[in-house]
Amino acid sequence: MTEIPERDLVVTLFKSSGPGGQKKNKTMSGVRIKHLPTGIIVTATEERSQLANRQKALARLHERLAARRRPRKRRTPTAPGRNAVERRIKAKKRRGEIKKGRGPVDE
Repeated sequence: MTEIPERDLVVTLFKSSGPGGQKKNKTMSGVRIKHLPTGIIVTATEERSQLANRQKALARLHERLAARRRPRKRRTPTAPGRNAVERRIKAKKRRGEIKKGRGPVDE
C-alpha cells in the first residue's frame, strides 16, 4: 500500500449508532475520512474503538483508490440474442400493419 499524505485527508469523528450499547452511543468512535484530491469519502462505525475504526476506514480508502487506478476492461460487443431479433422483427411487422391501415377513407 502506498502512503497517503496526511494533508490530503480530512478526518471527522462522530457518534456512531446501532448495537453496542451506551459505550458506543456516547463516544466519538465513528470515523469519516475524505480524500481531498479525489473527493472519495469512507466511513467506519463497526467497532467501539476509534482507533480500530480509523484503521478500517483507511483500509477502505486504499481499496477505493486502488480500484480507481485499475484500468477498466474494454467491453466486447456481442451479437443480439435470438429472442431480441424475433422481438424486433415482430415489432417492425406490427408497425408496418399500422402504416398499411392508414390511407384515404372511402365514402
